[in-house]
Amino acid sequence: MALQKLLNRLLALIPVWLCISLLAFSLSALAPGDPAAQLYIRLYGQPHSDQSALNELRAEYGFDDPFWLRYGRWTLDAAQGSLGNSYQSGQPVMQELIVHFGSTLKIALSGFFVAIIVAIPLGVVAAHWRDKLPDFVARVAALIGVSVPAYWLAYMLILLFSVKLRWLPVAGTGSWRHLLLPAVTMGLGGAAVLSRLLRSSLLEVLNQDYIRTAQSKGLSYWRGVFLRHALPNALVPVVTVSGNLFGYLLSGAVVVETVFAWPGIGRLIIDAIVFRDYPVIQGFVLFTGTLFVLLNLCVDLSYGWLDPRIQLGESVA
Repeated sequence: MALQKLLNRLLALIPVWLCISLLAFSLSALAPGDPAAQLYIRLYGQPHSDQSALNELRAEYGFDDPFWLRYGRWTLDAAQGSLGNSYQSGQPVMQELIVHFGSTLKIALSGFFVAIIVAIPLGVVAAHWRDKLPDFVARVAALIGVSVPAYWLAYMLILLFSVKLRWLPVAGTGSWRHLLLPAVTMGLGGAAVLSRLLRSSLLEVLNQDYIRTAQSKGLSYWRGVFLRHALPNALVPVVTVSGNLFGYLLSGAVVVETVFAWPGIGRLIIDAIVFRDYPVIQGFVLFTGTLFVLLNLCVDLSYGWLDPRIQLGESVA
């Protein structure tokens, strides 16, 4: 039964993926500019001077074909793992996305780790000492973390740890020292959101009848009641937001990658937009959209592990 539900969920992803592909292709098709002109520059190293040569190139690559035909051809290729070639570099788009995605995945995982190790203790402290000084400090810290823009935080961290103290490099890649500042910059904002959510969820769970029943049985508060009963149930909404947060870190690291000169997928898409490299833009939207869909599926599957009362395929309130 569980396998059948899982297969149904996977089949349900197909129309979602098709909608994402249609959106990705439509946005690029509606964008201003002539992709044939950009391709001409890459092939011949100069802007076109002969309109007939440009028309021949447009016909050769199918730019004059109807929208539905171009979309169908691109979607079939995408389903087989081919997203075309970049107008700028001439390399396969999938290859470029995978290469740059590896760098983005590194700082996304690091930022996500920072968010988790900061958010869970902060949320637990705030919930346990509700309306007391630790709770007030935790809430103020979370409010500041949500309010501070990522680019400002990045520059402040560079100013303090790179310029003043000279402990860490300003930008670039190479070692864990290069990774630390981007990870902290990406993780603190997410930690603020998760800690506030965990606090609210814990306060709600701690007021449930089964928690009072567990306490009346004489279980130790931290090990028996809090860690075994309260925290796993309180983590269900946190896991939901964490999945979306990780997807954001994967696809929304443009600012951080630009500030720290990190060669990730964010910088790739910025260059693609500047040069109107439509295959890369289309591939990026489809690639990140697919990642979000798969992440949400993984989050749904984790609910049953955190709370056995939740079955695969049921909605979470």
